[in-house]
Order: sequence, then structure tokens, then C-alpha cells
Amino acid sequence: MALDAAARPGITADTTNDISVSAGHRELLGHVLDKWSLSVLNTLCEKPSRFNELRRAIPAVSQRSLTTTLRRLERNGIIEREVVSTRPVAVEYRITPLGKTLRGPIDILLAWADDHLAEIESARASFDLADDEG
Repeated sequence: MALDAAARPGITADTTNDISVSAGHRELLGHVLDKWSLSVLNTLCEKPSRFNELRRAIPAVSQRSLTTTLRRLERNGIIEREVVSTRPVAVEYRITPLGKTLRGPIDILLAWADDHLAEIESARASFDLADDEG
């Protein structure tokens, strides 16, 4: 993949114009693009939510997975946690200004997936057929 690595701090180009992505990049992308993070971010882009509101909005996520996802996103500065002074005390999660900047790149990635999903599914079917025969 030929990208302008010189314009991106932390990404270096080798002699073939391929980019070399650091462990930090892989870790961050893994945290932001994992199974539950996209759903959490989608929900929080609409409005701040409490934990149980997120659980209802994403019914397939377990309590443990949601907690882990929220902590990772908070650690990376993508969301913030605010204690709401109500009775009983509650915690509300909201997307940060930094988190809002992810919307554009994620939308582009999802559009790419939509545009190429048929090709990807065809490649998967061919691979699986060859794998079953081999």
C-alpha cells in the first residue's frame, strides 16, 4: 500500500513505498475497530449514555465485554466517563472531541467495506472451497 508515510508521524516508509505500522498503531486500531467499540462509538455519537443504556442499545454485548471496551476507549481518550450527581449516583459515558474525529475515517472504511463486500464474500467462498479440498 503506497501512502505518504513522510506526512504521518510514527509511520515510516521502506524502500518499496510500503508503510511500516508500529505496535502502537496496531494496538490503537485494535481498540477502536474491535467488535464492540464500533457499536459503542455509534451509540455515543448519538448521545451520552449510561452503562445500562449502552447494554440495551447493544444487546449482544456481555457486561464484561462492555466494561472492557469502555475502559479501553476511555484510556485512549476516545470517550470520557462522568459521574452524574443524581440519586443514586450514576456514570455517564460520552464521546470526546478526539473521539468525534474518528467518525470520518470510520465512515470511509465502512463505505469501502460496503463497496467491496460482494468481492470479499466471493474471495472467502473461493478460499474456503480450496481449503476444504486441500
